[in-house]
Amino acid sequence: MLDTLARSQTSPFRVVQRACALLLAADGVSNVEIAELVGVSRPSVLAWRADFAERGLVDFGEVRAGRGRKPSISAEKIAQVVDLTLHSKPEGHTHWSCRTMAKATGISSATVQRIWVGRGLAPHRVDTFKPSNDKRFEEKLVDVVGLYLNPPDKAVVLCADEKSQIQALDRTQPSLPMKRGRAGTMTHDYKRNGTTTLFAALDVLTGKVIGQCLPRHRNGEFLRFLRTIDRQVPKGLAVHLIVDNYGTHNHDNVKAWLAKHPRVHLHFTPTSSSWLNLVERWFRELTDKALRRGVFRSVPELIAAIEEYLRVHNDDPKPFIWTATAESILQKVRRARVTLEQVKSQN
Repeated sequence: MLDTLARSQTSPFRVVQRACALLLAADGVSNVEIAELVGVSRPSVLAWRADFAERGLVDFGEVRAGRGRKPSISAEKIAQVVDLTLHSKPEGHTHWSCRTMAKATGISSATVQRIWVGRGLAPHRVDTFKPSNDKRFEEKLVDVVGLYLNPPDKAVVLCADEKSQIQALDRTQPSLPMKRGRAGTMTHDYKRNGTTTLFAALDVLTGKVIGQCLPRHRNGEFLRFLRTIDRQVPKGLAVHLIVDNYGTHNHDNVKAWLAKHPRVHLHFTPTSSSWLNLVERWFRELTDKALRRGVFRSVPELIAAIEEYLRVHNDDPKPFIWTATAESILQKVRRARVTLEQVKSQN
């Protein structure tokens, strides 16, 4: 066991050090030589040998109570920092920073940071959320998640949405290329050269995307996109289309078209639940990889870039894997609603 600890690459250094010292002692090396070889004092070697003779490997390497480095900040000061972080704000600010907290409590900003990390506090961060108020939330959630986790046979499940008002932005000056020691640069201002709307339907199973750029996103354009989907999905397969509650998806013209095409079924996500539609993940990747840093002198240039990204993506598609069950999501939503009610009652 001591041999293993002495060679360990993962044990604390003090444990490895003590094991090496004891092995040297077993070989008959003097205490003075052991101290020099392992880099500690002779009294430390004597204490380690006495402790091993008394307890063996029980609590080996553990620092006894009252020994070791003493904390440089009191428990009361830590409690003060935590209480201020959770229950107050600095005057004129929306949240605490390391420096404002350090000034208020008389400790260093590095100490504040260590306290926050140790307690899992991050006042500089904020997550956005909004529990849906949809009266049919649970019904819609179960329906959509069921399509992800247990899709029907002889059917295609598509997540569809529109990315509207995509701007063709041109920079006012040419961008500079990246070179060693300097990132690529572009001007902060831009020229607007028009917009387009991308209709996209993500195949949950394969990851392929059916996409079409159209000038607007009214019911007429949505109908054109439905016809595109109907042409591209092989005959004999049902089409289950997950969409949001935007008005064009419920238009009378759309309902009339669906009545004539019974293989196409719309499934609606709950209100305020865009996170439930996997195509939003794909839109984010499109923005990050093809749009945000792009330079487009016209709408046709923008459309060409989007279509090129679509082509490259569909040449090697990778599906997004949904793993959360409806019950696990409902439990989180219930907890969020209980917390909101508590906050409302306190205010």
